[in-house]
Amino acid sequence: MKILAIEASGPVAGCAVLEDGLLIADYNVQYKKKHAQSLVPMMDEVKQMLELDLQTVDAIAIAKGPGSFTGLRIGAATAKGAALAMDRPIIPVPTVDSIAYNLYGTDSLICPLMDARRQQVYTGIYEWSPCHDSEDGRCFRTVRPQCVISISEIAQDLNARGRSVVFLGDGVPVSRDALKDLMTVPYSFAPAHLDRQRAAAVAALAWSYYQEEGQACMVSADDFRPEYLRLAQAEQEHSERRSFSLLLEK
Repeated sequence: MKILAIEASGPVAGCAVLEDGLLIADYNVQYKKKHAQSLVPMMDEVKQMLELDLQTVDAIAIAKGPGSFTGLRIGAATAKGAALAMDRPIIPVPTVDSIAYNLYGTDSLICPLMDARRQQVYTGIYEWSPCHDSEDGRCFRTVRPQCVISISEIAQDLNARGRSVVFLGDGVPVSRDALKDLMTVPYSFAPAHLDRQRAAAVAALAWSYYQEEGQACMVSADDFRPEYLRLAQAEQEHSERRSFSLLLEK
């Protein structure tokens, strides 16, 4: 099983190739540049370096969101275009889940924070729990599915669980001061090489889905849609203005 993974949900884009659980390429440059300028050239360079025959790729994995609206649309268009051209399925991977998947084996809860603006974060809660189905005896588990809420709400949830927490993601820098005031349980921050979106994590999590679910984790290029979790800023403001106008008319 060979998976070509695309990550375009955050400030930077990336791509990776994983074959039967082995990561053989990971193009990751944490330097902000327009995805339209960087994503396809990254994929082409990986193809050239690996001498990769795209017809040997079995599926396209994509970080499906939430994240940057522009990035998600570019990533979705690229994944759908590649999947259609190659006649291959897509494996959608929740963005917040893939960020959390960077932190293997910790006993703490894992809480990614992506800056969603308007004093909110895209977040979720995850853990590595004991299980008998994996080779190493631990399974990645979703404690709270990805969502968009305020930093105070996620802090309250974490405090109530009474366990230590590791935070990561691009929302950490803007939330650090608030967390200092809000958190009552022990917490820490992931190191720089593990705290952002990675196409390699998207590929690895897609492989995990395939091992657990087989083709049930796949969708066709025509059926794939990004998951935004909320309207874009302009759409949300338009909706709010429309709601207010309707209220005035009553």
